Amino acid sequence: MALMISPAKQHVAEIRRTKFSIGGEPNPLTEDLHQAVKKLSDELYAKDVHFLMELIQNAEDNEYPEGVDPSLEFVITSKDITNTGASATLLVFNNEIGFSRKNIDSICSVGRSTKKDLRKHGYIGEKGIGFKSVFLITAQPYIFSNGYQIRFNEKPCQHCNLGYVVPEWVDEDPTLEAIKSIYGLPTALPTTILVLPLKSAKVKQVKNQLSSVHPELLLFLSKIKQFSIREFIEDPKLNTVREISISSEKNSATSKSKNVDFYKLRLTVDDIHHKADNECSYFMWKQRFPVKKENKVDMRREVDEWVITLAFPLGKRLTSYTSFPGIYSFLPTETVTNFPFIIQADFLLASSRENILWDNKWNQGILDCVPLAFVSAFVSMVKSVNANVSSFPGIFQLLPVHSSTHPKLNCLRDIIKAKLMNENIVPYESYSVKNLFGKPKEVYRLKPAFSSILSMAANEGVNLHNISSHGAYLLDQSFDEKDYDAILDFLEIQEVDCEWYAKCIANSNLVMGVSEDVYIQLLLFLAEDWDSLYHNTNIRNVPLLKYVDLDGNVELFNINAVSCSKKLLVAGSSRYASWLINWNKEFGCTTGQFFFPIVTQEAIRSCSERYMLENWLKYEANVTFVNVGGYARHVCRSLKHERQLTITYAHFLCLSLKKNYLQKHDIKKFCDDMPYIVKGSGATVYGDRVLVPANGSNWGELFGVNLWEQHGYDELVEDYTRDASYFGNDISGKELVYFLETCAEASDIPHLSPPDAAIPTMFSPLSKENALSLLVYLGCLRFCEVDLPESFLSSIKCGSWLKVCCSGSPEYRPPSESFMLDSSTRHLLQNGPMLVDIPLVDTLFYGNEIKEYKKELKICGVRFKRKDVFEYIGKRLTCLATSSELTRDNVFSILQFIRYLGANHLSASCIDFIKSVRGGKWLRTSQGYMTPSNSILFSNEWNVASQISDIPIINQDYYGEDLLSFKRELNQLSVVVNFNPNCYQIVSDNLKSSLSFTSLSSDATFLILRCLQKLNPSDKLVRALQNKNWLRTNLGNRCPSECFLISLESNWGCLMQVFKSFPILDEEYYGKSIFSMSQELKKIGVTVDFEDASKAFTCTFKQHASSFSLTKEHVLSFLSCYRYLKEKNVKLPLELLNCIHNEKWLQTKSHGYRSPNECILFGNDWEPISSISLLPFINDCSYFYGNKIHCYKEELKQLGVTTDFKDSAKFVAMGVVFLDDFSTTTPATTYALLDSLKKLEKTETDIRGKFVKLFSRKKMLKTNFGYKRPNECLLFSPAWDPFLKCSDGPFLDEVFYGNRIRFYKEELNVLGVITDVNNGCRLVSSYLNSHTNFLTISRIYNYLSEFKWKPADDDSKKIWIPQGTDNGKWVDPNDCVLYDENKLFGEKLNVLEKFKYEKKTLDLFANTFNVKVHPSVEDYCKLWKNWESSGHQITNAECCAFWDFVVKNWNSKTEKTFKNNLSKLPVLDRTFGGILLFNKNDVFIGDDLFLTSLFKSCSRTIFVWFPQPTINFLTRNKLVGIYTQLGVRTLSESVHKRIPEVDNRLVQINPREKINKKGLLKLILGFLADPCHKLDTERRHEAVSRLLAVEAFETLEPQMTVGYSLSLTFGDVLNVEDKRMIWWDKNSSKLFTTKIDNCCGFKNAIEYVCQFSEVIADGVLWENEELVPQLSELIKLGFLVLFDDKAVDSLMKAKNLQISAADQRYLSSIFSS
Repeated sequence: MALMISPAKQHVAEIRRTKFSIGGEPNPLTEDLHQAVKKLSDELYAKDVHFLMELIQNAEDNEYPEGVDPSLEFVITSKDITNTGASATLLVFNNEIGFSRKNIDSICSVGRSTKKDLRKHGYIGEKGIGFKSVFLITAQPYIFSNGYQIRFNEKPCQHCNLGYVVPEWVDEDPTLEAIKSIYGLPTALPTTILVLPLKSAKVKQVKNQLSSVHPELLLFLSKIKQFSIREFIEDPKLNTVREISISSEKNSATSKSKNVDFYKLRLTVDDIHHKADNECSYFMWKQRFPVKKENKVDMRREVDEWVITLAFPLGKRLTSYTSFPGIYSFLPTETVTNFPFIIQADFLLASSRENILWDNKWNQGILDCVPLAFVSAFVSMVKSVNANVSSFPGIFQLLPVHSSTHPKLNCLRDIIKAKLMNENIVPYESYSVKNLFGKPKEVYRLKPAFSSILSMAANEGVNLHNISSHGAYLLDQSFDEKDYDAILDFLEIQEVDCEWYAKCIANSNLVMGVSEDVYIQLLLFLAEDWDSLYHNTNIRNVPLLKYVDLDGNVELFNINAVSCSKKLLVAGSSRYASWLINWNKEFGCTTGQFFFPIVTQEAIRSCSERYMLENWLKYEANVTFVNVGGYARHVCRSLKHERQLTITYAHFLCLSLKKNYLQKHDIKKFCDDMPYIVKGSGATVYGDRVLVPANGSNWGELFGVNLWEQHGYDELVEDYTRDASYFGNDISGKELVYFLETCAEASDIPHLSPPDAAIPTMFSPLSKENALSLLVYLGCLRFCEVDLPESFLSSIKCGSWLKVCCSGSPEYRPPSESFMLDSSTRHLLQNGPMLVDIPLVDTLFYGNEIKEYKKELKICGVRFKRKDVFEYIGKRLTCLATSSELTRDNVFSILQFIRYLGANHLSASCIDFIKSVRGGKWLRTSQGYMTPSNSILFSNEWNVASQISDIPIINQDYYGEDLLSFKRELNQLSVVVNFNPNCYQIVSDNLKSSLSFTSLSSDATFLILRCLQKLNPSDKLVRALQNKNWLRTNLGNRCPSECFLISLESNWGCLMQVFKSFPILDEEYYGKSIFSMSQELKKIGVTVDFEDASKAFTCTFKQHASSFSLTKEHVLSFLSCYRYLKEKNVKLPLELLNCIHNEKWLQTKSHGYRSPNECILFGNDWEPISSISLLPFINDCSYFYGNKIHCYKEELKQLGVTTDFKDSAKFVAMGVVFLDDFSTTTPATTYALLDSLKKLEKTETDIRGKFVKLFSRKKMLKTNFGYKRPNECLLFSPAWDPFLKCSDGPFLDEVFYGNRIRFYKEELNVLGVITDVNNGCRLVSSYLNSHTNFLTISRIYNYLSEFKWKPADDDSKKIWIPQGTDNGKWVDPNDCVLYDENKLFGEKLNVLEKFKYEKKTLDLFANTFNVKVHPSVEDYCKLWKNWESSGHQITNAECCAFWDFVVKNWNSKTEKTFKNNLSKLPVLDRTFGGILLFNKNDVFIGDDLFLTSLFKSCSRTIFVWFPQPTINFLTRNKLVGIYTQLGVRTLSESVHKRIPEVDNRLVQINPREKINKKGLLKLILGFLADPCHKLDTERRHEAVSRLLAVEAFETLEPQMTVGYSLSLTFGDVLNVEDKRMIWWDKNSSKLFTTKIDNCCGFKNAIEYVCQFSEVIADGVLWENEELVPQLSELIKLGFLVLFDDKAVDSLMKAKNLQISAADQRYLSSIFSS
């Protein structure tokens, strides 16, 4: 029995036989079909991902059984179940209803999709070859479905030579059992299975694509609810594909209207790789829009409405995926929008599905509707929040805050923003449970700190319900966060201005109605930005600062009040804050100062930002922070001589000290400034000269008068002694007086320092009691260590108030002339020789009590010591001596008294006595009377001295031989009795004036020198000796100042031998001992030191140098001596060194005598520079210094002579002779000059400047362009490499100089050579004209652009127009333009972009050369003028381009230019299709379709050109407006009408009855209201009003003949006629119509309907000609139903038309009347 063949297998065999002729004749078209399929599969899709999208798309379009959740599963395995050798196989499982015969026929074809024309029914596939895309990843796809088991092969079938579409039946490999083992689920296999053995090269790519599938894939698929990807593998750890399972769940839809659906959808993801973020919900907004006619395309011709769905993620999107597709066409594209929502619509896609077709008009229409959908959705979400204000930020996160990378999406974003700005969407604060919304421009932000203050104030009960009355709505606080700045910036929500804060604080009880913590936060808020924001605002006038008034109440000051008239205080510590506030009440308003309340002060101190707040209060609010001392100073300054307040202030200080608020060491300064109230006048005084009352004082009798009153001491009033009490704090009068005495230094008389005045009572005798009182007072002053004033003390010392005994008789003497001696001294005076009387204090009168006041008596001047007595005696004797009253006997008495004192062992008394008498001149000598110390007792030792000195020897002839017995006493009196070292002074003092120094012996010389040696000072002796010629030298006797003392051992003696003219002391005459007296000789002027000798040498050296008398021998001798001194390490004095360095003593060859540092010792290394220099070389010629001078090279170098070329910089700079022609110089010469400049770099700045100045003037540097001045040269370096080559400019010639020249960059830069790549623009640009190579010029332009070059003048602005590689021309920038997008100016301007200049070069031309980026208005006008004059027939593209420019650039500034230049306008040449230019007076705007059609039949073209078809950027409306302004007349206003002769048969009719029916007007309004026409309400009503304004007339004539004539220039007239059944004369607003009866026939009826609809449409929309045909068609349909209201409503619904509420009111107003 034969096996039954399944219908499926039979169907496949039939296809192979009938379609592909397998088993029959070969089909000649099969190879072409094979190539077509292969090419389409290879080129249509840019990525392998397309196969995946196509399979998902096919699954979405499939049909599914009822009750089944549509699912799609992808399983990849490494098992080769097809036995094809594939390393991996992809299986696709879909639980659809399965393949039908029709599906199999379709898949075996190309372009025969079963889904064609089913777009409106929800099918999303369309290309018909989606399945073929699997051939990109597999060579043999398998299909198992509904009994079909087939495969396809990309290789051509051996039977029909065709691949891809020829089905082959599959019996095994794979089998269904093998497939089920891979499927691995217990359920039955899905109906349809695809088995795709992967190409080895595609395995990795397919796995990557499967792993990158985003869960949002299911968002816009209406059928598929389950989607999964997994890998079948034995060891899950070896998994190579990201396994994922996605499911979608849709909530029940809520329909808002017939055009809108919105619902929530939840995506759930099971991803083993990402456990987090596995769920996300979306708010889905689906809105329908009618497809506009201008956006229709053939591919969607059956679709009448766009369905746009926006998906808004509610929460965090599934972020574990690489990208977020932003645009879906049911399935994701690769467009990333950067928007936080997803756009889904039926977009037309590129073949690869990567992107939508941006320029496609269908897609553009969709994009135009997206802003409307978004705004509707967004407003709906915002208004649905209700009281849940915390949801606002999440909703606003859905705004397109960030710009997109695509310009059209940015445009869409801008439209969304513009529409949102007019919506009440922004929540603002009401401080109530009700949510309020405002437009973004009406809502403002607060500073976060102030927002927090308001919240705290509201929580504390402050009423903020009227906060919006201050001039702004405040953004809801939950939204006013930094995290939402980007959103708020997008909505352009601004901050309130500073004045708003002033209004709010003043009117919202934010100062007195809040806690102290909130109040402090308010102050901190103002303080933080005071300087930058609030300083100059009205906040200064807002009552803001709290204070305690005199009654204890809290009141407010504004800042200006504190600044001007009030003072606000804060206590420095809480310890005494209350204390100060209470005292402030005591002082009352006198101080004009008030304190912050206690609680406010505490809040300030506990504030975390205390430092900032206190600074603001101090420096901006003028608040003073005080301690008790500071407050005291404020009060003190404000007392204003008020008696009671002054005394209160003293109490305040006393009590503050008592409370330890003031420290005792600080109280003094407050008391110093404190005023006092004194007796008598009751005046206020300041200072410490006050007296407290002193009751019972006896001091008046002693002093007679109050000596202190005249020195400013006043007595305080008795008020200070009274008790007082202040707010519970008591103080007694005694306490205050004690305080004044101890702290304020108020005093009683006994405690006062004495005044600087004489005491009147001291000049007469004092009683014993008063004398003792005086001593007591002096004792107190002494104890207090008080210095006694001069007048005060003098009156006590010199007044005769002290009683004494003199020679036994009592009398009163001044204390300074009185003595109080002990008993031993009294005994001595009584037993010794009595020379004078001594006045002694009368102790018998005063009693023993006076002995207790010895110190006080001593202060008064009383003397107690023996020496005082002997001094007194000595003075008395001295007085006698001066009056020649000391006789010989008196002298011997003195000597005897001295002997007596010595014999009684009173050596101290003897010494005192001797001191008192030895100062007098009372001894007679050979030189007259002398003091003992200046007298000499003669002996033989004085013989040599007497030869040179007049010595005062005591006159022994007068005193006799007895005088020699008192030799000891004379010695005690300092008489010279032996020659001792002190005698040298006597010799010196008495040196004979007539002494002959020329005959002095050596002994006398040495005596004189010993006098000099012993005496100090010896100026007198030196003066006597220094100017006389008494010293013997090698040059004879000379005065000391001319002599030199030089020993043979001295190292510097050679220096004095250079000139042979110095007198040296005669060593043979004086002997070697003379050298021991060198210091004495130096005293009298002899030169003994090298330093002094060098000065003399220096002077002589200068004299010879100045007279140019230094001989060769002098110079060589000096150099030899200089070498010797250096060898001996003798340091030359500075003056000598300066002399030999600075004096001009060396002769040069060409510069005369020069100082060493101005000379050069010639050598071989000076040769290179010698040819261009004139240098001061030392004269080493044989007739002068000769070669011997070179023997002293080192010495000369040490003296400053330049011996090495490396040290020659300044000489070269000053001596170089710049030649006019440097072409003969060598590189070595240039380098020598540069080396010299380098040496001068840090020294000799003046020389260097002159050298540079000379150098820079000469063309001495060789460049690629010849010899140039330094400032005309460039130095090449690696920094130039990215921009230029050496040959591009005047770079230094490195072929000539070598690379070494680069090491002199700094020196060359000083000379003016440009070394910095940043600074070379000027020089490089000046050589542009010398180049003709395009690459070189391009490099230079790029360089100039890189470094922002600015030309010095217009002559520098030239642009190279290449004509080949090395040819071209330079042109003026005014003849150039960067871009010519419309390709109109190629012959008129040099379009630079076509010459392949780089972008930055073009930018240089535009920004620096002022080259126009695009042709200007003037350029376009010149072009048009040229076309006008040439008779050039322009193309439609040229005309479109030109008038597009005119439309875009027409404005008030350009209007005149266009009018003056466009005298001819374009008309279409109907014969040849081109465009001609006619006089604008002979062309017209066809504003009337009927007239236009009539005049088009004329042979002459008269209508101004409009683009056909109409293009978006150049609409008829735009051109009509411009043509009109250019003077073009409309046809209707220009034509002369010949009214048909029907006046006598016309019957006026009511337009409402036969024409202006309500249905007609509604239909017109509905048409005009279509959003795509962009006609606002006013324009719609204006159009309809034209129809309402007509007068209607009816005639019985079947037709009316209307004639029209049009007058042209030069007398030409065009005439036309027309037969009309209806005619609208717009000028007269009259409408004429024939009467139509029911029996007139269908032909006439149709003709009438057509004319009626055309006339009405044209009359209403003559300005929008492009819309007339559409409206005409609509009116025809309405006419057919006689404009019945209900029928019109149905018609409008079918056409997706509706009228707005405003239109409805307008229509009602028309027919209500």
